[in-house]
Amino acid sequence: MAEHVDANRLNSDLRCRFEYLSKFLNFTSDDIAMLNTFAPIVFPIIPVIADSIYRKLFSFDITKHYFVVRNEDFEGSSPKTNCGLTLESPQMELRKDMLSMYLKRVLTQRDWNDTFLQFLSHIGKIHTNLAGSASINVDYTHINALLGYLEHLLIDVLCNADKVDEKSKRGMLMAINKLFWIQNDFFTMHYLISVNDKSKSVKTPPSTKKPKCCWI
Repeated sequence: MAEHVDANRLNSDLRCRFEYLSKFLNFTSDDIAMLNTFAPIVFPIIPVIADSIYRKLFSFDITKHYFVVRNEDFEGSSPKTNCGLTLESPQMELRKDMLSMYLKRVLTQRDWNDTFLQFLSHIGKIHTNLAGSASINVDYTHINALLGYLEHLLIDVLCNADKVDEKSKRGMLMAINKLFWIQNDFFTMHYLISVNDKSKSVKTPPSTKKPKCCWI
């Protein structure tokens, strides 16, 4: 008999949504353990990965222009046009730091509790105007490309980890892939919500301080 999934809860309850995704993707505590095992392998290279991500985003004018938008957590001066923006600009350093912090958290998180699910959801939400900033609404096409490129960078690190046996590599590879499909879903659910119908959005209860700086 097919397992019943409540469509209404699926679109209003993060825990319900995550449990459905986990069952569908066969994402288990073993995958979380694999992500935790991968963490020390990739940690020394995270600054390089963050730099590679923003070099890629800077290589297209359609993605570079988003960085002129001032982040809420940034208090310094910002260039008004793309021409004055460099990868070493203070606001870009902040974005690199936020992306690095994200990677470190998702790879070391041992308990995917409600607070952590709210964190994953908020990461998606702040890239849309649903978070309260009408000036930020990154086209999902760019988000999808970014997540794909980020996953490829992590997989490349794993493939070049000579001291990791093939069985462990396979487990880590599958865990990384599942992680990004889950995070991607937590992005898309906010993009699918009509700006004029926020009442149907997945509620993110106020808890600890959430990051306000977008990746893009």
